Amino acid sequence: MVETGSSSHGSSDTDRGVCSLLKLNLGYIPLLKPVTRTMTGQVISTTCLILTVFSTALAEDDPNWVRITLDERFRSEGVSAGDLNGDGHPDVVAGDVWYEAPAPDSKGYTDGTKWKLHEIRTPGDFVAGKGYSNSFVNNVYDMNRDGKLDVIIVGFPGDPFHWYQNPGTPDGEWKQHVIWKSICNESPEFEDLNNDGVPEYIFGSQPEAKVGFVSIPSAKKVTSQFNFNAVSEASREPEKSPRRGMDNGTFKYYHGLGVDDMNGDGHEDIIIAHGWWESPGSLTSSDKWKFHPIRVDQGGRQTPLPGCGNIYADDFDKDGDPDLFFTSAHSFGVWWSENKGEGKWVLHEIDKSFSQTHAVERVDINGDGNLDYVTGKRFFAHNGGDPGAHQDVDMYWFEVERKKDGPVFKSHRIAAGRGTGIGTQFHIFDMNKDKRPDIVLSNKKGVNVLLQK
Repeated sequence: MVETGSSSHGSSDTDRGVCSLLKLNLGYIPLLKPVTRTMTGQVISTTCLILTVFSTALAEDDPNWVRITLDERFRSEGVSAGDLNGDGHPDVVAGDVWYEAPAPDSKGYTDGTKWKLHEIRTPGDFVAGKGYSNSFVNNVYDMNRDGKLDVIIVGFPGDPFHWYQNPGTPDGEWKQHVIWKSICNESPEFEDLNNDGVPEYIFGSQPEAKVGFVSIPSAKKVTSQFNFNAVSEASREPEKSPRRGMDNGTFKYYHGLGVDDMNGDGHEDIIIAHGWWESPGSLTSSDKWKFHPIRVDQGGRQTPLPGCGNIYADDFDKDGDPDLFFTSAHSFGVWWSENKGEGKWVLHEIDKSFSQTHAVERVDINGDGNLDYVTGKRFFAHNGGDPGAHQDVDMYWFEVERKKDGPVFKSHRIAAGRGTGIGTQFHIFDMNKDKRPDIVLSNKKGVNVLLQK
């Protein structure tokens, strides 16, 4: 029998979900001019049983952010940032379009109308509450090593995904190149698996029903389809079963994926809600990636992790082994799972006051040398069908005090983030080069940048 808890109980992003977010006071939000853009770019003003609950301080407003509204249109559920035109200023990519940034030290930098819109491909017409975009994850990388950042767009789960070649001129043609025929799991990762400075894409593939990765080939081969390297065995579900891949992370709407060192050997492993694959130490090795199951007690049943998005390993209780941090893709819940050793895991609730935390990023937000966690609400993840769908849309970061007797999590609500929220993926990037991480967002609420003051 296939265990649920890792794939929204078999639902897709076109079905009703099972997962929720937080309603708090408004707090201070800087008054910046919102914008809506036409298709041509014209600017117009305008539940699980949890065994243990560890200490979590109540959320306090963090006023140290400014919101830049680049667009109020639903463009994409993924987003990225990078200097696309070589002028030294980080720009923003949101699916079919990109926004050219003015100089960060200019007076108009925080005015979204001053960011110029350019097309990468013909923009889609997406409407919040009535469907989904064809852009779930975005990344930028110089794929052909010509010195210009290209754009990678992961479209609808299960479909082929592509990279778009930077033409070198703002309104030139971005040539499309296929990367692989199928990318499954709603949180595919773009991470450096072997620490060589070049990231890989990690995901599930169908019809193979295997988890694996693609490496970026040489510049001469990068315009041809990449090679898929499987790390898992095929799903045990029958080939014609609609549940095929829900047991090993390869169902196209599966929830839960991460890349981290799970055994302290210095090699990056691959984590899903059902368990993790141990790296043999080399991406070119013929040795198998050993699978280690993860099971937590929920209501007396041993299950995989609850349906989540990104998964991170972190030694929260300072006992020398990795614990896990993850959030609820379609319901209420922010959790850490304690590694008790010998395959035993205990689920701890951090926060259940807000829902649809479909993505999470780890970064040192406040510069104290400790890694924090950033997440927020994915507005209308299932177009209003999820718990908490109509509650306020907010952004949060969790400050962590790692202690031997158990971690303490302090929740900070970003005041300027009210009405923004995450998508299926978002990006942390120093947009104005002040050495403080900023947050880049795109979802059904539009495209926004949250800039640290």
